[in-house]
Amino acid sequence: MAGWLAGLIMRGNGFGVLVDILVGIVGGFVGSWLFGLLHISLGGGLLGSLLTSIIGAVVLLFVIRLFRRG
Repeated sequence: MAGWLAGLIMRGNGFGVLVDILVGIVGGFVGSWLFGLLHISLGGGLLGSLLTSIIGAVVLLFVIRLFRRG
């Protein structure tokens, strides 16, 4: 779900089921790492984890697009 939502935010649609799942999983790790560095907590539970994954996936897609264009 996080990868699909990030795809909607960054592009306007998703990338397909498998890529959306992969982006969501990697985005969860990126978000957790990034928020850990910044000492930010969005709380525990489903909502906090989902928001962390979505934000991490958006950051991941942004970085990927920087490298694909340049």
